[in-house]
Amino acid sequence: MEMEIETENNIEYFDAYSKALRKVCPELSDEEIDFMFQNITIIKLKAKELYVKTNEIQDNLAFCCKGLLRSFYINDKGEDITIAFIKENNYATDYSAFISQTPSTFSIETLEPSLLINVPYTSIKKSYSEFKTCEKYGRLVAERHLIKTQNRINEFLFNNAEQRYINFISKNTDILNRISITHLSSFLGIKRQTLTRIRKKLL
Repeated sequence: MEMEIETENNIEYFDAYSKALRKVCPELSDEEIDFMFQNITIIKLKAKELYVKTNEIQDNLAFCCKGLLRSFYINDKGEDITIAFIKENNYATDYSAFISQTPSTFSIETLEPSLLINVPYTSIKKSYSEFKTCEKYGRLVAERHLIKTQNRINEFLFNNAEQRYINFISKNTDILNRISITHLSSFLGIKRQTLTRIRKKLL
């Protein structure tokens, strides 16, 4: 399913990941980042490949350098429900399950050919125990995940379908033409026909 790529030929991707780490936690030193990089690899997946499978424990999480992924589950009616799109400079993981090392609730698949930095769970935990700043980085990531989850809940509690669509396109213009109407309508919690009507109304 996945192909490892020689790390020495991909300095730009490691630089991008280093910048992403420091964007979250500027205090990270070169030594700490070097430690965090010790066991990471770069992998390449084709479109429609699974990175995470439901009910499996994730040994790694992925930082998306290139490509686009989605997180989804199959409900009790057999419907495919998209819960997130994962674009460049974001992590691909069922975060709560990854941190607790419990079976994943969701699957994650590539929507496009994707290049990912693979980060082992064991390396993350070791960096937390070795460096306080790395532990702080982990806490900041957890806080961002919590805020993102709460915002997702609030979208459904306080916004109608049209407002959810408007909010999505205002924040995701870079991927709007890269995702299908079927996946987007599922993400917004509406029927495909409803999304089509909303889009026509807003033209």
